[in-house]
Amino acid sequence: MSDQKAIQAEAKSSRHELDNVEEEKIQYIVVGIGDEKYGLDISYIDNIVRMQKITRVPKAPDHYMGVINLRGMVVPVMSIRRKMGLGDDEITNKTRIIILKLEAQGLVGVLVDEVNEVIALGESEIDRNVNNSKKNDAMYINGIGKNGDGLISIFEISAIIDEVSNA
Repeated sequence: MSDQKAIQAEAKSSRHELDNVEEEKIQYIVVGIGDEKYGLDISYIDNIVRMQKITRVPKAPDHYMGVINLRGMVVPVMSIRRKMGLGDDEITNKTRIIILKLEAQGLVGVLVDEVNEVIALGESEIDRNVNNSKKNDAMYINGIGKNGDGLISIFEISAIIDEVSNA
């Protein structure tokens, strides 16, 4: 009987250890674009800057707004709104340029209406089944995060930036 009690105690201990293992969470910056909330993986973000003068580049695609001078570096800036077919940007005091740092492309700026907060989401809080979205949006979104009562569309950074680097 003591062997059976030892086995039960070991099984209970193992279950307890599994329950205590926390899910790895990824931090996202929540930004507003129009009436929707989107999440950008914080590991890609180099800087967040206030709106500044953007120099247009001739014959660039419509969603490619131009370039800015960031600490002596020329950084291309794109409009996520235009890219996703959500209309023109409405520049306000809350408008920000999020500077993304990617190995292949270097720095790229994306224009957002506002920056809201930083949240941490585990994989269990993100629904990766986003095929039901509008076809145009679906390729830029890789999941829907559940944050309290709200939902946040998680951007697929590589899909957004690939076209900027080809512009």
